Amino acid sequence: MNTDTDYQVRATAANGTIRAFAITARDTVEEARQRHNTSPVVTAALGRVLCGAAMMSRMEKEDDDLLTIQVIGDGPMQGLTVTANPCGLLKGFANVTDVEVPPKHKGKLDVGTAVGAGILRVMRDTGAPEPYIGTVQLVSGEIAEDLTYYFAQSEQTPSAVGLGVLVDTDCSVLAAGGFIVQVMPDITDETLGQLEERIKAIPPVTEMLHSGMTPEMILGELLSDMDWEILETQPVAYQCDCSRERVSRSLSILNQKDLQEMIDEGKPIEVRCQFCNETYTFSPTELKELQESAKP
Repeated sequence: MNTDTDYQVRATAANGTIRAFAITARDTVEEARQRHNTSPVVTAALGRVLCGAAMMSRMEKEDDDLLTIQVIGDGPMQGLTVTANPCGLLKGFANVTDVEVPPKHKGKLDVGTAVGAGILRVMRDTGAPEPYIGTVQLVSGEIAEDLTYYFAQSEQTPSAVGLGVLVDTDCSVLAAGGFIVQVMPDITDETLGQLEERIKAIPPVTEMLHSGMTPEMILGELLSDMDWEILETQPVAYQCDCSRERVSRSLSILNQKDLQEMIDEGKPIEVRCQFCNETYTFSPTELKELQESAKP
């Protein structure tokens, strides 16, 4: 059993014909909630995508590869964006953070209504001249089903995706995590049938995590008796790579006219990072220095 609070595991089963991932990320999603002051349904949507992106990033080959998931919908949340790298570092934001929609049956948060109809886009930046971009229509807006559809349509990989975020009455995150199980072309019919039955029978992700199940236990429910083994365990965390230096570089490449207008106003400007809500303040003098340094 892993002692890290937030972590994910990568596993294989059935002589390499199944690959699987599972994650627990309560603290990571709670930090996202606190940074963006999200409503419960937005917390659930953002948390699901954060967990999905974390597991998908472990499918990348190099540590400096970057995976971005965009959910673009016509619902009141107006979409969200999450990025993840293979080292387990995540960040993300929703376009509208204070969405409130009526719950579904049994008080379940209605993420699908908050997201609405639209598209799911996955961008994999591997350092090539152009990133790989896969785009599919949203199936339900509930995220797990949409990622399952994405894998089938865009990557031709049959997959089962389970994601869940449990929000407490005080809006804090009680549990967050999920799993991805994928089958390779040479899987036997017998093993595939066995796996499909396990997937149908498994309890909801939030129920398993809230009961104390670890990622290893979740995969055990899915893969027991299939000669499975864990290949890797990795911590995950919410971490933004913004900095004052990066913001300064962005300001310095602005159109000289726009930069001069800011200077002429004679007031400090504030630049806020979308991913972590960190605010950077620049005085007119600092802006002037940036302008001078940018001149050829």
